[in-house]
Amino acid sequence: MASPPSKRMSVSSLHSQRSASPASIRFASAPNAETEEWLQVWESTTAQSLIGCPVVAVEGEIAVEEACDLLLSKGASCLAVTSTDNAPGAAHYSGLFDFADVNAFLTFAATQHTYTPEHLQGNPRVAQILEAAKAGHVPVRLVSNLSDKNPFVELPHDASVIALLGVFSSGLHRVFVKSPAGSSESHLGMISDRRLLAYFSTFARSSNGAAPPLPSIQPSSSFFRYVSNPLSSLPLPSLHLHSDVVAAHSGNNVLDAMRMMSDLGVSSVAVLEEESGNLLSAVSITDIGQTVVPSQSNQILTMPIKQLVSQIKMPHGWTDGADRFPVYSVFPSSTLAYTIQKLLTTNSHRVFVISETPGSASPSTVVRGNLSGVVSIVDILSLFARIANIPDVDPGRMQRHRRASSASSQGSASGNLANLARSTSSGSIRRASGPRVA
Repeated sequence: MASPPSKRMSVSSLHSQRSASPASIRFASAPNAETEEWLQVWESTTAQSLIGCPVVAVEGEIAVEEACDLLLSKGASCLAVTSTDNAPGAAHYSGLFDFADVNAFLTFAATQHTYTPEHLQGNPRVAQILEAAKAGHVPVRLVSNLSDKNPFVELPHDASVIALLGVFSSGLHRVFVKSPAGSSESHLGMISDRRLLAYFSTFARSSNGAAPPLPSIQPSSSFFRYVSNPLSSLPLPSLHLHSDVVAAHSGNNVLDAMRMMSDLGVSSVAVLEEESGNLLSAVSITDIGQTVVPSQSNQILTMPIKQLVSQIKMPHGWTDGADRFPVYSVFPSSTLAYTIQKLLTTNSHRVFVISETPGSASPSTVVRGNLSGVVSIVDILSLFARIANIPDVDPGRMQRHRRASSASSQGSASGNLANLARSTSSGSIRRASGPRVA
């Protein structure tokens, strides 16, 4: 029996959320007096103090398969791709490469046979990758930011948290921090959107004895009271809109999920049970990279998503006997503080909102299942950006750009990874020799 069709849906604007929410909802606002104190702290906290990881650089001419191996073996969230200009020995970062680009590349590999000459003519970079594959070597510089999720953005070392909010509230996921003048290194390191979210988690941390993510930051009791508001009381863009959730049924195959993430510019999809339509779990771009890249089976792209979900959770039980099934959901009644902790704990970019009463999430739409909406890191950072009075906050800007310039073909595809892998220098996507990324 054919699998139920996957859902391909978008993320709405704040205006759409407000129009779809019940008229009786009154959005919680930040207290004016305390807000000024928050902004003073955010303005005085520098990017240099929030650096989460060093720069892992690779030469732009190495094969994309080698770059995939490095992502896995180094446990890096992304690689900085270098290029050498005309000056001997001079190098600079020309772009980034991460699991989103891996997903875009693998999707391209699996669907390349569907590309028409007209499509290739209008997409010169895709044509370049095809030519490089025929020659037996696809350099990572061609695949850098293929997903359109990784523009290279940098800020000075003394940039404030408010400056970081201005960048991340548009949908970017990481920023490179430039070294002070006179330093031997061009960059001190990198800050991710999740690292900035951890900063706000610490800023709000109550005195409950738990070790804060960033112990040098003094918590604010008034900010803790603000993030203790339930999600339903906050102007989050896609909280109550079931139609905004990118979701697939558990019977859809892995390639379906990969194409959805590549075409729709998201880093994860909700996985729904086939019978009930309830939320089962979620599959992320990182999950895809960790599973598909090391695999030596050509059948993995046709594997049902529910089987991939089982593979993702299985190692936990084998390691310590605890069957830890990743929980990626919250309720509209969940507090913002709890949601932030869920995002940090699951290492996710978004959590899915489920209704307390199945089927009641959207009164205007007949929906099976309990899926109600979605809350992402960028949604939350955009909420804080509005508190900081940052102009033109638009959490959907980057996603709209990614969808408009998607590198994936919109035609049907049924190929597999071996199509392109056989034409590259290594003959296949190699199994990583190092540890898998957590």
